Amino acid sequence: MIDLPVVPVSQPQRKPDWLRVKLPVGKEYAHVRGLVDTHKLHTICESGNCPNMGECWGAGTATFMILGNICTRSCSFCAVATGRPLAVDMDEPNRVANSVKLMQVKHCVITSVDRDDLKDGGSTIWAETINAIRRESPETTLETLLPDFRGIWDNLDRVTAVRPEVVSHNLETVRRLTREVRIQAKYDRSLEALKRISAEGLRTKSGIMLGLGETKADVLEAMQDLLDAGVHILTLGQYLQPTRNHHPVIDWIHPDQFANYKEWGLKMGFKYVESGPLVRSSYHAEKHLFEM
Repeated sequence: MIDLPVVPVSQPQRKPDWLRVKLPVGKEYAHVRGLVDTHKLHTICESGNCPNMGECWGAGTATFMILGNICTRSCSFCAVATGRPLAVDMDEPNRVANSVKLMQVKHCVITSVDRDDLKDGGSTIWAETINAIRRESPETTLETLLPDFRGIWDNLDRVTAVRPEVVSHNLETVRRLTREVRIQAKYDRSLEALKRISAEGLRTKSGIMLGLGETKADVLEAMQDLLDAGVHILTLGQYLQPTRNHHPVIDWIHPDQFANYKEWGLKMGFKYVESGPLVRSSYHAEKHLFEM
C-alpha cells in the first residue's frame, strides 16, 4: 500500500470536507421517517445520529438497540450512558418485532448495550428477539451485533443457535489501544468470540474505528488477526468524538487511505470490506448476505 498522510488533530477544529453528508431524502426514507414518528419507534440509527441513516432507510435497512440504553461498561469512545441498567423488559422482543413489521424492514440489524449485570448477559432476550422477528416478518433477514458476553460462551451459543444470517462482534480498535479505548474489554477475548461464531458456519463480521492514534502497522495486524479468527466481513470507519469527555480524535484519515485498506483487505482474503470515513458497523449491511 502507498503511505498517505493523515491530518493530525492538535486542537478542536472543523471536520474535513470529506466528512460532510447530504440530508436524507427520497420516498422510502420519508415513508420510514413517518412510521418512526407516528408509532414512536426506536432505532439506533436515529438516536445515534448515524450519518448514513437516510441511505440505509432508503434501502430498507434499520438498526435496533435492545436491552435498554444504559451500559454496564464505560468505553472511552462510546456515547451510550454508563450506569446501573433498568430491569429487563420481557416484552421487548415483541415490541421490536412489531416495529420491524410496521417499518417493513427488509434487513434488520440488532445491537445492544453490554449487560454484564445479568447472568445470561442478555442472551435470552437476544434469542427471543430474533425468533419474534422471524415470526412476524419471515422474509426479513437479520444481522446481530453482539457483545462478548464476558467470555461466557454458553451465552454466545444461545444466540448463534438461532442462526442469524450475519453475526457481528466489533474489535473496535487495534491491540495496542484496546486497554485505553475499551476499558472492560479484551482484544483476545473478542477474537475468541469471533472464532467461535465463525466455527458455527455463520457469516462473521467485525469493525474497527480509525483515527484513535493507531499506525498503519497496527491496522494491518488487526486485520490479519480478524482474518485468522475466521471473519468474512470487515468495516473500517473514522472515529468521531461524541463529547469533549470522550477519547479525542487523534487523526483524520483521508478517504484514499481508507480505499487502500479496502484493497489490501480484499487481497488478504476478506470476502467483503466496507472502508471509508462515514462507514459504520451496519453500513450497506444488506449487501453482506453473500453465499457462504
